Amino acid sequence: MSTDDTNDNTTSSWRNATRAVRGGTERSQFSETSEALFLNSGYTYGSAEEAEAAFDGSKPRYVYSRYANPTVTMFEKRLAMIEGADFARGTAAGMAAVFCSMACFLGVGSRVVASRAIFGSCYYIINDILPKYGIEAVFVDGRDLDQWKQALATKTDAVFLESPSNPTLEIIDLKAVCDLAHESGAKVIVDNVFASPSLQNPLSYGADVVVYSTTKHIDGQGRCLGGAVLSNDKEYMEEQLGAYLKHTGPALSPFNAWVMLKGLETLSLRMDKHCENAIKVAEFLESHDRVARILYPGLPSHPQHELAMQQMSAGGSVVTFDVKGGKAEAFSMLNNLKIIDISNNLGDAKSLATHPATTTHQRMSPDERALVGIGDDMVRLSVGLEDVDDLIEDLDQALNA
Repeated sequence: MSTDDTNDNTTSSWRNATRAVRGGTERSQFSETSEALFLNSGYTYGSAEEAEAAFDGSKPRYVYSRYANPTVTMFEKRLAMIEGADFARGTAAGMAAVFCSMACFLGVGSRVVASRAIFGSCYYIINDILPKYGIEAVFVDGRDLDQWKQALATKTDAVFLESPSNPTLEIIDLKAVCDLAHESGAKVIVDNVFASPSLQNPLSYGADVVVYSTTKHIDGQGRCLGGAVLSNDKEYMEEQLGAYLKHTGPALSPFNAWVMLKGLETLSLRMDKHCENAIKVAEFLESHDRVARILYPGLPSHPQHELAMQQMSAGGSVVTFDVKGGKAEAFSMLNNLKIIDISNNLGDAKSLATHPATTTHQRMSPDERALVGIGDDMVRLSVGLEDVDDLIEDLDQALNA
């Protein structure tokens, strides 16, 4: 017999800190404290009739871990509670979440409008892969509502955007874009990975779907790959996305789901520290004579600071800046870092820095990168949980080397 911590009616009144620790927990007959890890691919049946009922849907139960798994279900329930969503599905990676969120309902003749400033792999999916299936892709400057209005004057099936964007930290007016998209008949999909559920809730601004690379802040310690798709739309989540995931197989590993469950317990605490460190690092870089430009939503100097602070509770963990002298000086700075690691990952306990033009966005042409403000002098810094004075000293010596 199992006991489920979330079956009690009192869970609806829980605040997010409690949801992050206890949400979705289902205990086995052994009454374990920590969530159980079910490392199994299949399940047995007491009779052939029970198996038949499981497959025809008349008796809901676990059938195969490609479809569902108890540990994965606990992660999905807990993340949904934190996000304020009715439904969540885990995926093998963040890019699986992004691709499946669109591929599950788009087809020949569909139209997607996306903000131009997005992660390199997201851009590749929309610009290169979807058109192969007869799907039209249109890109706009996400900050410009007039461009959204013009693009959405034509009937559209999906809108995809990031806010803040990777790596230029552009902020999009979520409510305004969602209103325009819905008038055009589009489903709005928001990649919320930079903000995390702790800092921003796109569903509250009208978004239909939220996607995550849970590899980032949700795991937050560089251990596991994972992704998630969340929505309040039952038909979309069960009939479109659910069927697509079931038959194409980008399933979240039960072990990775267990790690993500433990990550959710400390997510808000870690995000508070990430943001506390990031604003101090951003303020330091803003005053450094080797830095040509600093982008951080929490700084008053950010061109969309006011909008960012309306939509987010803090500025996030990522700081982007341009090093004076171009690529050579940016590389020199990166190569002289002693504490901060060079890595294309982000949202980690360890501070990580990368050169977007030659890593995460290298597939884009120089003209495409220029359109979104990614130059050869740009560095993206994911600020970790180290002592912030050590980070500032490390950046200072690397910039001056």
